[in-house]
Amino acid sequence: MEVDGKMGVHLDGSRGGGVSRLEVIEGPSGRRRRTKAERARIAAESMMPGVTVADVARKHGTTRWQIYDWRKRIRKGNLVVPKSIAALPIFAELVVDDRTAEASAAVTRSDLEIVIGDIVIRAGAGADEEQLRRAIRAARAAAS
Repeated sequence: MEVDGKMGVHLDGSRGGGVSRLEVIEGPSGRRRRTKAERARIAAESMMPGVTVADVARKHGTTRWQIYDWRKRIRKGNLVVPKSIAALPIFAELVVDDRTAEASAAVTRSDLEIVIGDIVIRAGAGADEEQLRRAIRAARAAAS
């Protein structure tokens, strides 16, 4: 039985009209709607060191999967972390300096780049196949 869509009532008793137990369950009906700021704040809270997503979900009455979705939205830029949380030392502003990318691209102009562990082999279009084999073998031996 529902009253105003907010309260559930369960009657437990015999069919003779007497009621032996009356249980009233109150709580929000349906889904809880959170603002973008609330979602971002909860997701940011889950990213703090030593905090688990499951604990944050339990604390705020949501699911882990919902928090993971909000975290993904923050990474994509669809949710914005509040300034009060973004100012904490755990979060750092990401700044892309295009000048360094352009400079390294100009210096490392090659047609082929092979990475083995920490070793990078760069070769031009006219590189000899046998030389490349020897360089790859040497890099693998050094990386082991």
